Amino acid sequence: QVQLVESGGGWVQPGGSLRLSCAASGFVDYYGIGWFRQVPGKEREGVSCIHMGDASTHYADSVEGRFTISRDSDKNTAFLQMNSLEPEDTAVYYCVTNCWDGREWRNGTWGQGIQVTVSS
Repeated sequence: QVQLVESGGGWVQPGGSLRLSCAASGFVDYYGIGWFRQVPGKEREGVSCIHMGDASTHYADSVEGRFTISRDSDKNTAFLQMNSLEPEDTAVYYCVTNCWDGREWRNGTWGQGIQVTVSS
């Protein structure tokens, strides 16, 4: 089974940027990788996903144009560049495999999650 480890979270002021990384190890066998996020008291929501084969990407409407997902297949690592961050982006971000099937959000293996806080 694949193991996922997130890094790069933290605190940033509104308008700032952060870059999340997700390193995969173990039995690496998935077609997509990306991020979900969760705010206390709310359901987890899909943020972005990238296909490992053709590098096609998918974004939630709330982050489209501000976040950019990428991957390094050789290193089994995915990245989420988050720009123009807003307080509403504050959440625990989870790296997830097989997050988008072309029609709707899905999920396979989850990382442990990392906190992102946007405040002044």
